[in-house]
Amino acid sequence: MTVLVAPALRNRTRPGARHAGLAVAHVRLMILALLFAAGIAVIVGRLALLALFAEPVVTPSVNAMLVPLRGDLVDRNGAPLARTIDAWSIAVRPGKVIGDKDELARLLAATLPGKSASEYAAILKDDARYTYLKRRAVPELVAAVHALGEPGIEFAREPQRLYPQAMLAAHTLGYVDFDGKGVTGMELALDKQLTDPAMRGQPVALSIDLRAQAALESELGQAMTSFQAKGAAGVIMDVATGELMAMASLPTFNPNNIKGANPEHFRNNMTQSVYELGSTFKPLTMAMAIESGVAASMGKRYDATAPLHVGGFRIRDLHAQNRWMNIPETLIHSSNIVTARIADEMGKARMETMFRRLGFDHKPTVELGGLAGPIWPKYWARTTVMTTGYGHGIAVTPLHLASAYATLVNGGVWRPATLRRIEPGKAPAGRRVFSEATSARMRQLLRLIVTHGSGSKADAAGYRVGGKTGTAEVPGAGGYQRNKNVSTFAAAFPMDAPRYVVLVMLDSPVGNAQSAGQSTAGWTAAPVVNRVVMRTGAMLGVVPDEARDVNVADLVPLLWRAEPKNKKPAQTAAAAPIVAPGAGE
Repeated sequence: MTVLVAPALRNRTRPGARHAGLAVAHVRLMILALLFAAGIAVIVGRLALLALFAEPVVTPSVNAMLVPLRGDLVDRNGAPLARTIDAWSIAVRPGKVIGDKDELARLLAATLPGKSASEYAAILKDDARYTYLKRRAVPELVAAVHALGEPGIEFAREPQRLYPQAMLAAHTLGYVDFDGKGVTGMELALDKQLTDPAMRGQPVALSIDLRAQAALESELGQAMTSFQAKGAAGVIMDVATGELMAMASLPTFNPNNIKGANPEHFRNNMTQSVYELGSTFKPLTMAMAIESGVAASMGKRYDATAPLHVGGFRIRDLHAQNRWMNIPETLIHSSNIVTARIADEMGKARMETMFRRLGFDHKPTVELGGLAGPIWPKYWARTTVMTTGYGHGIAVTPLHLASAYATLVNGGVWRPATLRRIEPGKAPAGRRVFSEATSARMRQLLRLIVTHGSGSKADAAGYRVGGKTGTAEVPGAGGYQRNKNVSTFAAAFPMDAPRYVVLVMLDSPVGNAQSAGQSTAGWTAAPVVNRVVMRTGAMLGVVPDEARDVNVADLVPLLWRAEPKNKKPAQTAAAAPIVAPGAGE
């Protein structure tokens, strides 16, 4: 059998055509390369432009992300007073709700109290792009709403200011608004520092001691309730630095719940209210008399045998001694008559100078805002000079008085009050008002008022308390109200080496069985000072020692009756109307 095999085909492409195809391929590759190069050039150029003109992107460090949006406030020992925590906001985008809106409204009303189902339905059917349902929501509430499973409901973290001590030191701390800005108190005073990114990571230490603050507020609260007082205020001040170890005003509020607070309770009676503080001014007058040489001798006697008549007015003592009295006796028996005579002898220039040196002519010096200015005499008549000597005709804040008493006992140097912790050795120099010798004499006299006079109920065993009572009638429509008074006790301890001033004030206390029916300071404010000193003395570093005391050996022989009073404090020195009538101890 014969097999025929077809011969293989030969490539008959001409050499010229093959070279032309290669050339086309090369051109295409070149075009592609050029396009690629152009793309690279555009990208490189764009990057160069961005590098030259675009804002640099700053990536926050891990440490920066951990710094709170607002710095913490702590007490002098580091205990937390105010801090910022993460909370949640719950919001809805009505246009993205996929479920039945009426049913969702019913579920929200059951889960988020505060609005009815119809109100939620109106929100869900509104054209708004974004509406908050709840701000500052707790995690449990967020979880409950999240469980509803509605994609149109969104959750976001937002900072919340928390005051872990609730109402404690509320007037000192103040509070922030919804946007985290300080509104009152130290939150306002330190707002810039607390929000500065470079500083907010470091807690700010205040001067107050949380333990002393709790004790002061507790005792003030009990006294205010017991005596049915309209208000109360108190302070513990370091006499060497001006630091406020505790400061309280009642009634108070909870900075965690501003919406539920009574607006009247925001007033800080220590710094935003002024009062005629009555006989607590008498030691200031005596100090100036000693300083100026008007009362060069403690034994110098003044006529208190009868009321003093000046310009048609009469100055009298409530429980008149009806005899001549020296300087120690004048303070122990709280004589308006003798104090007025001494102020009159000093004259307008000396009295006014003293008050100005003590800062009574301007608002109290402290970091807080909204401070009250004094009621300063418009004209210093002779009667004005006499009545201001025993605390009438001039009105100041209790903080003014606390700073003045610190000046009386610390060696005679006035320093501004402060709510910032002062490092040891960094206290301001202050200004001298009284000499060291005058201050030493006043420590003796203040101690005698407690051991022998109207302040006996303030004495705290081992703490050598000295101080002065003051009871002044409350001004009202048509004059002074004889059935209402402001009762104050201004004290310092220990008087042989003073460390702290303690001041307690009760506004319009009502006498009860505990006070033998009396509403005067010796029965109402003085016992509060006793309890505050007993509770805070040791924690503030004062060791009680009943073997120590102020040496008053040169003054006791001058007293008409030298034996100490252990029970009922004398209720003396009520003032008949001159510029400012009122009772006074």
